[in-house]
Amino acid sequence: MGNALPPYLASLNPEQLEAVRHQGRSLLILAGAGSGKTRVITTKIAYLVRERGVEPESVLAVTFTNKAAKEMRDRAASIESTCSRAVMRTFHSFGAWFLRRNAAAAGLDPNFTIYDDDDQATLLHGLLPQNTRSECKAMVQAISRAKDLGLEPDSPDLSSAFSDPGMRRIYDMYDRKLRKTGNVDFGDLIGLPARLLREDEAVRRRTRQRFRVILVDEYQDSNVAQFELLRLLAGTGDADGSAGAYLCVVGDDDQSIYRFRGAEVRNILRFPEIFPGTDIIKLERNYRSFQSILDVAGDVVSHNAGRIGKKLVAERLGGAKPALSLLDDQDSEAAYCVKVCRERVKAGGRWSDVAILYRTNAQSLTFEKEFPRLGIPYRIVGASRFYDREEVKDALAYLALLCNPRDEVAFKRVVNKPTRGIGETSVDILLEAAGGGAFAGGAFAGDLLSASAEAGESLKGKARAGIKDFLGLVSGLAGLLDAPAADGETLALLVQRLIKASGLVEYHRAQDEVAGTQKVANLDEIANAASLYPRSREGLSTFLETIDLDRSLASEEAAATDAVTLITMHNTKGLEFPVVIATGLEQGLFPRDDEEGEELEEQRRLFYVAVTRAKDELHLTSCRWRRLHGRLFETGPSRFLSEIRGDLIQATAARRADARPVGAVPSPYGARPQPGVPGPRPGAGPREASPWRAGQAVYHDDYGSGVILKVSPTPSSGPLVVVRFETGRQAQFFPKFTTKLEIQKG
Repeated sequence: MGNALPPYLASLNPEQLEAVRHQGRSLLILAGAGSGKTRVITTKIAYLVRERGVEPESVLAVTFTNKAAKEMRDRAASIESTCSRAVMRTFHSFGAWFLRRNAAAAGLDPNFTIYDDDDQATLLHGLLPQNTRSECKAMVQAISRAKDLGLEPDSPDLSSAFSDPGMRRIYDMYDRKLRKTGNVDFGDLIGLPARLLREDEAVRRRTRQRFRVILVDEYQDSNVAQFELLRLLAGTGDADGSAGAYLCVVGDDDQSIYRFRGAEVRNILRFPEIFPGTDIIKLERNYRSFQSILDVAGDVVSHNAGRIGKKLVAERLGGAKPALSLLDDQDSEAAYCVKVCRERVKAGGRWSDVAILYRTNAQSLTFEKEFPRLGIPYRIVGASRFYDREEVKDALAYLALLCNPRDEVAFKRVVNKPTRGIGETSVDILLEAAGGGAFAGGAFAGDLLSASAEAGESLKGKARAGIKDFLGLVSGLAGLLDAPAADGETLALLVQRLIKASGLVEYHRAQDEVAGTQKVANLDEIANAASLYPRSREGLSTFLETIDLDRSLASEEAAATDAVTLITMHNTKGLEFPVVIATGLEQGLFPRDDEEGEELEEQRRLFYVAVTRAKDELHLTSCRWRRLHGRLFETGPSRFLSEIRGDLIQATAARRADARPVGAVPSPYGARPQPGVPGPRPGAGPREASPWRAGQAVYHDDYGSGVILKVSPTPSSGPLVVVRFETGRQAQFFPKFTTKLEIQKG
């Protein structure tokens, strides 16, 4: 009886228990899909505190989303309540926490705000007014990639990583300007703590004494800069011979699918090499899917060379073979999906049991058109983000300026919004006054509000009156922020006063009436969100930080709706559904023909992630014809389908053998026949002369910056241009019919 395990440990399987009780050397927990990794890491935190006497304050646990961090905290605390005192955050949230507590050493104001992509582009455009805003966005994205790679403006490797000869100069200008504002961008939340730990011995010693246990969830999603921060925090293997912290990372090399965001799969593949003596424990028991589903996923991903290797074993017995349907076109594909959905509901299931997965967002269009007509309820995951909307960003800019009067981007956004007669020339005068104080060590030191109060007297007419009105507004809001709060008063009072006194409500109400939008309702929603925070400067700082780190509202109502889920394969990570239909398995689409080497291996991992979302049923679809911009292109089955053993799937060919449809053109993908499944007809003729070419940087008004992957001729519509955007989205365009896609200069 004395050796009996406590209930929270007794329910673990042998591998999970071994991982939880492990101590001493560094540990890599290789956790396959559906193997209970979250349970293991949260139980391990509780075990260390409860059974091993580890002080909760000495535990640092990091992951990649606020939702995951909250779940980690709640689950660990449900076992051992004192675990709530541990530091459990996202990488970026930890970086912000660390910098605010070491602000003086980092050369920052503790009330700094965090710039998003739009703020960064505005800042850079102020330095490079001769460049278009789209060009500045592209430059900012390159700077963000450099920071993800741990590269600074003076890093020797910067030139080899980026071919643009002006990159170093622009990066240096941007970073110097950003430092003057007193703010940071997302890359700084990782890079600046790493630099401080590397260069400041006192901070390094104090931090390492604090954190003796470090755990990382979803380690396969870490980038180069995050790895360097982790190494500096842990101190394991340092030249000084120190033992360092106990380091435990949990991840799955087969689920590393965010290379386009900077994730580096080699971080997990090389972990045992970088931290010698590392123990590896594999969690291979799958509690989600039937073995028939896991075998399909395993067959494809096993073709990757860059993996540690594991084989998932299902705990659930039974299960039908996954179905592969070879269809005519996407209309047939939609009809097939409708059939699967209706059969599920007819058998007693719910619409929400079914998820339809696709590689690109554009593939959802057919379902969006057909489902309402046929009475199929659906929801799309990945809609535009709440905190990125114009009216929301306007209100947040006012709040950011209250928090930090040196915030140039916030100042420029709202000083004349709604219009107060303050033109660009007047704004430049005010910025120059603040900048002069900062550069010369003058009284303003970059404080835009103080500089505006003095320099505004030199303005004339409407501009002078407008800046006086603006400063009066901000002063009144600052007074409310600093006044003692009555019982029950929250930050919502400040937000409500702000949106009314600033004129934002009336300004956006007028737009609502014209466009039928809900901008005023969104402004009200900001006040609702602010009601969770105290009316104080600390409360405002925390509120803005929370928004900056997670700019999307959780849609609990949508999640509870009984509707079919339409979702990209990338967005399914971490989710599960009873029935999964993976659509668009055509060569050139998934994967693309230009994807080889590491890119192809990542696409296999994406297939693995998509397939392992299925609990009960898996359906795979491949179309012979794919419609793009109103025309049909001939395709071939994905090469991934030929990597699955024939006995693992139940294939049905619903394709017609007759002539190609009227108006169809050859495949832009250059698809090739695959063993065991019907192949395409011959490809296209010679390429037309065109200003568009593979490798060119482009910008699209809706999708942002991207790179041309492939250019294919068509008989009458000009070249078809296939573009991959920085967001990971892939789209195809006929430049002849759009003005939104432009070639980046230089």
